[in-house]
Amino acid sequence: MIEVAGKQVLTELTELVDPSRAALVIIDMQRDFVEPGFAFDRLGVDLTMYPAVRARIVTLLGEARATGVLVVHVQMTTLPRGMSESPAQLRFNLRLHEQGHAGVPLRYTRQGDPGWEFVAELTPREGELVVPKWRSSGFWSTSLDMLLRSNGIETAVITGCTTEGCVESTARDALFNDYYVVIAEDCVGSDDRAQHEASMLLMRHRFDIASSGDIIATWAAATGNARAAS
Repeated sequence: MIEVAGKQVLTELTELVDPSRAALVIIDMQRDFVEPGFAFDRLGVDLTMYPAVRARIVTLLGEARATGVLVVHVQMTTLPRGMSESPAQLRFNLRLHEQGHAGVPLRYTRQGDPGWEFVAELTPREGELVVPKWRSSGFWSTSLDMLLRSNGIETAVITGCTTEGCVESTARDALFNDYYVVIAEDCVGSDDRAQHEASMLLMRHRFDIASSGDIIATWAAATGNARAAS
């Protein structure tokens, strides 16, 4: 921790991800995006980053649950008949993987469809927060900010997909809402490795970056210290 302009600024990973102030935010780990046989796979996009990312998020989630870290599952959602999509959003949609869908807007994460569901190993438990979102950012027109503030959260530990899209958008808006941001660098992924690397290059210069192993070790140490103190 350092002092700047009379304000205490957290700088160490142990401070930033302390279980008393951090939340694990899992973005869009849904079947349409990462599961073979669903929307993005049917477009022919590259899902090869996701098996390893999914496994590491599962491990990180397990430690968060064990140490009492607040868990938030963010769920990309669209409504039937395009009711949640403006013309500008539809244009954005058309730009996504435009070579694979012949100029027809992508259909994905339609509320109630199987592809909208979370992948099995990252299904929320009873009592864990689920935040539907309608745009790339988990903060835009959602309850995420209210829920984090209501639970005294200062740091968003961000995981999920897609690195250059919903992950980076959520990270930026977390900062703009005055949260510390820690990107779990081995727990984010994309269907485009070049865009993933470009986004990570940008985010390394803006946010704190840590491996899931370092975050887990920090949580485990904090829990051990708390038990020893009691």
